[in-house]
Amino acid sequence: MSTRKQELIQEMLAMQSKFIAYEHSGEFNAEDYYVGEWQTYRERYTQLAAEVRELASQEANFWK
Repeated sequence: MSTRKQELIQEMLAMQSKFIAYEHSGEFNAEDYYVGEWQTYRERYTQLAAEVRELASQEANFWK
């Protein structure tokens, strides 16, 4: 596994932990999640997931 992919996955795991804590806090607000302060979170997470998928595809020699 590449170092870059490991870094991306670690960032994703940290983001997941942050979101789980937010969700369990009882302060979860769907509007904030989709159009508020968490919109940036969702966009970054999507970006990370796409990059991890691309790196994994290259490692597996998988052509999309």
